[in-house]
Amino acid sequence: MTELEKGPQGRRRGRGARERILSASQQLFRDQGINRTGMDQLCAAAQVSKRTAYQHFTNKDELVAEYLRRFDPDVMPGVFDRDDLTPRERLFAAFEIPESTPLCPYIAAAVELHDPEHPASQYARDYKTAIAARLTETAREAGATNPEQLGEQLALLIDGASARTRVLNTNTFPTAATIAKVLIDNAIPQPSADRGTIESAPVPVGGE
Repeated sequence: MTELEKGPQGRRRGRGARERILSASQQLFRDQGINRTGMDQLCAAAQVSKRTAYQHFTNKDELVAEYLRRFDPDVMPGVFDRDDLTPRERLFAAFEIPESTPLCPYIAAAVELHDPEHPASQYARDYKTAIAARLTETAREAGATNPEQLGEQLALLIDGASARTRVLNTNTFPTAATIAKVLIDNAIPQPSADRGTIESAPVPVGGE
């Protein structure tokens, strides 16, 4: 049966079903939450039967975990993999969040599920750990005196800004970026512009 053919209930079936299910989950989970979205509603939005849905995902838990994996599988490559920025500039870029970007689905999922053993909760923890690790690695490349501390501080600041933005429905990342600049400037020594001038100045001879 091809993708354009339909099942007994008039719903499209075939290789595109998995992508339609994931696309519908991204929309519904974001708009109304994971717990309030049932499989019947998801299948209707994706135009697949429940049988087809369970052929692609063993259960809803597996679907939720895959839904999270799809958001950022490579851990912010648009920040950490940029060759046109210095490591220091990449740390600042982590706070340049477009207003159209969906607010952190990992935090939302962990709060909703209330189950640390849920596969989605585990994935959320792994992702957040990976973000802190990339920040720490970048801080080390930038010459931070304590890269582990700076990495954790910036990770906490990102999560705090995301949660506050979600609650207040207003973008708080510009404020977080201002705080991040203070943390980064304090943690990463900057070459003194005056030091070179002082060192290169002629030394007075004979008390001149």
